[in-house]
Amino acid sequence: MFVKVCGLRTSADVEVSVSAGADAVGFVFTRSVRQVDAETVRGLVADIPDTVLTVGVFAGIPAAQAGRIALDAGVGAVQLHGDYPAAAFEELAGEPYRLIRATSLTEDTDVTVGRYGEDMLLLDSPVAGSGETWDLAALTGSRPSGTWLLAGGLTPANVSAAIEAASPWGVDVSSGVESTRGVKDHQLIRAFVKTAKG
Repeated sequence: MFVKVCGLRTSADVEVSVSAGADAVGFVFTRSVRQVDAETVRGLVADIPDTVLTVGVFAGIPAAQAGRIALDAGVGAVQLHGDYPAAAFEELAGEPYRLIRATSLTEDTDVTVGRYGEDMLLLDSPVAGSGETWDLAALTGSRPSGTWLLAGGLTPANVSAAIEAASPWGVDVSSGVESTRGVKDHQLIRAFVKTAKG
């Protein structure tokens, strides 16, 4: 099970996530309690092993601008979160980072991984980063296949059941491993990664 821990802001957050066995770590560049800047992230990713994917998360920022920030920060992937059209992903095609399309599941969501040229698809709750769970029964009949991540309200306590219900390729967590909004709890990070991979 591929595990991404998102919304990291400190070197301790990164160190704990990597040592716990996270496959990817995410940094939020959008206005949020978890927001970081490119200079900070460049320092945070400097010592992360190549085996761990570093992800810049963007919402409401033009794709070209997101791409420039990602290059400045030195991350290995760009996650465009929300209603980005296929053209946004086309703008970033050929750049030296992977692309992640992150969206909530609606009747109109195309759940075909790679449809927009992305390397991974992430399905999240309607309010990203809120900690809200969503009805996984909605996946019935429209379940993605391939490299897709489940997100939205996941915690160490419910991730096993969510994996069993949705059969994702990977999972993504942010608020579910926080002691207070925006502040990561290192014990919860370890518990989440261990449980998800167990």
